[in-house]
Amino acid sequence: MAETDKRILLDEETRSKVLFIAFILMMFARAYKMSRPDAYFYLKKYGGLDYLFRHWWTLHTEDPYWSLKALYSTCYKNGGLR
Repeated sequence: MAETDKRILLDEETRSKVLFIAFILMMFARAYKMSRPDAYFYLKKYGGLDYLFRHWWTLHTEDPYWSLKALYSTCYKNGGLR
C-alpha cells in the first residue's frame, strides 16, 4: 500500500470525543471573545482541558451552555480571571 493510501481509522468513541472537544473549544473562544489558540492555552493553563477530557462523556449530552459554564467555573476555581 502506498504511503498516501494509509488512513487512520478512529473508533466511534474517539471520533465523538475529538469532535466534541473541538466544538466546545470553538464555542468557548466565541463566548469569551478569544481566538481559538488563546482559548486552548487558557483552558490548558487553568485546568479546563483536564476537566473536559475527564468529563467529556457527560458534558456532550448537556446543552453547550452548561458545558461552557462548567469550564468557566473550573478555570475560575483554578485562578482564571475571565
